[in-house]
Amino acid sequence: MPGFTCGLDATLRVVSGKWKPLILYFLAQDGPTRYGELRRAVRDVSDKVLIQQLKELEADGLIKRTDYKEVPPRVDYSLTPLGHSLAQALVPLCTWGTEHMAEVSRVFAERATWNTKRQ
Repeated sequence: MPGFTCGLDATLRVVSGKWKPLILYFLAQDGPTRYGELRRAVRDVSDKVLIQQLKELEADGLIKRTDYKEVPPRVDYSLTPLGHSLAQALVPLCTWGTEHMAEVSRVFAERATWNTKRQ
């Protein structure tokens, strides 16, 4: 098992991936959530990637997958205690993003023009 250089390294390895923080966020907000609801909440993610990210989060002990063994199939996802603690750690990042959304949007829009200027 590889060592970590610091606590941030350990955290980033667990939440690495574009969609994992959003999955944790929505599960923390909504409680147990079915796949289709997650798919709608985490916009622009493909089914393949969402399924992979859910499997990784489950393997890392952050989410629990509950299969109700029904027909039609019914499965939902929820946070484990470890997942809840990580979701709480993400709250300040959500707050920062909300408070600085306009500025970040402006910077990203400006950055998007860099590529068109170079061409």
